[in-house]
Amino acid sequence: MLRVPQGQFLLNRFPKQTQEPLRAWDAADEYLLHTLTEQPLSQEKPRTLLINDHFGALAVALSAYQPTTLSDSYLSQQGTLANLRGNGIDPDTITLCDSLSWPTESFDLIVIKIPKSLAMLEDQLYRLRPLLNEKSQIIASAMCKQIHRSTLKLFERIIGPTHTSLAQKKARLVFAQPDHSLIAGETPYPKHYTLEGTDFTIINHANVFSQASLDIGSRFFLAHLPKDIGQKRVIDLGCGNGVVGLVAAQYNPEAELLFVDESYMAVNSAKANFKAAFPARKAQFEVMDSLTKVAKASSDIILNNPPFHQNSAVSGHIAWQMFRQSLEVLRGGGELWVIGNRHLGYHIRLKKLFGNCKVVSTNKKFVILKSVKN
Repeated sequence: MLRVPQGQFLLNRFPKQTQEPLRAWDAADEYLLHTLTEQPLSQEKPRTLLINDHFGALAVALSAYQPTTLSDSYLSQQGTLANLRGNGIDPDTITLCDSLSWPTESFDLIVIKIPKSLAMLEDQLYRLRPLLNEKSQIIASAMCKQIHRSTLKLFERIIGPTHTSLAQKKARLVFAQPDHSLIAGETPYPKHYTLEGTDFTIINHANVFSQASLDIGSRFFLAHLPKDIGQKRVIDLGCGNGVVGLVAAQYNPEAELLFVDESYMAVNSAKANFKAAFPARKAQFEVMDSLTKVAKASSDIILNNPPFHQNSAVSGHIAWQMFRQSLEVLRGGGELWVIGNRHLGYHIRLKKLFGNCKVVSTNKKFVILKSVKN
């Protein structure tokens, strides 16, 4: 139960687990909500923009302001809607926007949960700047370990004079004052690089992992992807910029590709990369929670590099959900290919779930596993 001056609210993380060990809010949310009741606002009911509200704690507590809430995460958006309904608040009181569909009107109060990615924060501050008016108030929050000098420099360079609060419960607030005389420029995102060994130009939006080059895990995975599979349906699950599915498509010109991620920026990057590489070829691109929208027994091969973080929390439940749903979505004889850090022990869960698990390849850091649906 979140207890703040705005009220008491029952909140859950999303997707909801029966025995969830983590809260749907943190001390930074509490600190921010208390501060908003203690300091004067520019207006009694300010036009409010919430950015990166993880599971709707801010949207629920500030629903009286009828805020616009912006996130790159499908899971965060669904969590926000579920928590609004769970507290008897009409979801229509807020406006949901994804990270590539920013509003165009100005806002009086902007509340930002500082993201883990500095690139994401930079992109958001650039996109935010045109929405500021003369009286706009900007308050950002995070746990102290997430706020660095580089974080504050971004606010100062793009928005204006910036200062921080004292720490409370290992959380801190950042206050930025818009300086409309600043010539901040425009966002440098998306960024581009050439995929080594190919002619593919890879486009990466700000929240996509590994901005400037191919990460070592994906490089290892690409070297061992299935080839010559014919007219089979392949899913790049947790696709990021889509480079795994892109190379799988190159290896298998007759295959049907589906790219899936819960990040709007990831799916948009994957779509742009595929269209640039194969302008005449069709593929599907979907933002969703794992494979929840995919029909059962509809696919032949699933390629997966599962995340083991949700926001800033280490969690294995997303990988487990991906594995379970993959079993449902695969046809008989279908294959789930997984790459992960060796220490994560994915082989144990895969063998328990599928009844089999084969090591395709391994090195000092990563292991590639394959399980077949019997």
